[in-house]
Amino acid sequence: MEPERVLIFDTSLRDGEQAPGCSMNTAEKLVLARKLRRLGVDIIEAGFPIASAGDAEAVRRVAAEVEGPIIAGLARCVEKDIRVAWEAVRCSSRPRIHTFLATSDIHLAFKLRIGREEALRQTANMVAYASSLCADVEFSPEDATRSDVSFLCEVLQAAVEAGATTLNIPDTVGYTTPMEFAELIRTIRQRLHGAEHVVISVHCHNDLGLAVANSLAGVEAGARQVECTVNGIGERAGNASLEEIAMVLHVRGDRYPVKTGIRHDEIYSTSRLLSKILGFETQPNKAIVGRNAFAHEAGIHQHGVLSNPLCYEIMTPETVGVPPDRIVLGKHSGRHALAHKFKEMGHELSAEEISRIYQDFIRLADRKKHVYDQDLLSILYGQRTGARQPQAGPEMRT
Repeated sequence: MEPERVLIFDTSLRDGEQAPGCSMNTAEKLVLARKLRRLGVDIIEAGFPIASAGDAEAVRRVAAEVEGPIIAGLARCVEKDIRVAWEAVRCSSRPRIHTFLATSDIHLAFKLRIGREEALRQTANMVAYASSLCADVEFSPEDATRSDVSFLCEVLQAAVEAGATTLNIPDTVGYTTPMEFAELIRTIRQRLHGAEHVVISVHCHNDLGLAVANSLAGVEAGARQVECTVNGIGERAGNASLEEIAMVLHVRGDRYPVKTGIRHDEIYSTSRLLSKILGFETQPNKAIVGRNAFAHEAGIHQHGVLSNPLCYEIMTPETVGVPPDRIVLGKHSGRHALAHKFKEMGHELSAEEISRIYQDFIRLADRKKHVYDQDLLSILYGQRTGARQPQAGPEMRT
């Protein structure tokens, strides 16, 4: 049987851009949107058109110029927002209006200052208005995971009856846990009349570091759209990382019998492009795309990887488009890695030569954070000629 498809909804251009320092201009949004198309995302949320004239223009340009994915514009459950969002996305061959309204009592009381009945009325009226403009309407009950479940289901039912085709369940403040979130998704699917005719989506924030885990729990419970961002960018602690979601579903197909349309070998270059646009790097130990994600310095790990990468890698760097340079030399490295590095540089050395060079290498590695190719060549030259060995400069001392 063909695995079910999980749709990847990328909101890097909207939710991701809301993080401090992550603002993008129209040209940058277009560059990233084209790359997201090559990556294989199903839906690109291009922006929040009512936010500014510049954001509306950026959404219009993405809708007009990026063919293939669905192009969505975000709107509050307000008629003007929805109208402006429609004007921005209508030139797309596959437009979507994504509208939202908070459903938790704390948001209703302190942010919107309305009661539950008014929230139900606004949801029904504004989703119906959006549906009169666009055949593809997504509705999100903001702060769903802190909402009363019975009331949440009432609101979702009203949205479906008004014409919503996708229901997104946001963990807006990163509050939920995987088991709890899975139970919520199952409850919604059981209680909702007509659930089989709509796509259930999840949108998880990372305040407790659980965005990816919660998203996957949602998929296990039947969600078939995941909202995420490249590199996990987003307000506060960020969103679920697109690259982590995609690779978990790929590597652990035994646990998640679903598929996505993501082209995995485009993941790393997409991550690098976003870092370049924003002007800051991901943390070195970031899963999948971090500088150290496929790097090995410990000697026992290096020996295992050189013998068979499966010893310490559950996926190859090539799978996600990372250049295959696994071995990082440092004071924890062993002779096997050192010999391998010299071989890569064109020097086949005997075991005796490696043993002699290894002692000089360890002494240098104790003083330097990084041992570079030129350091190794200097050691080799020194061993063969009796020249003085390289010393660590002050800026390189640990």
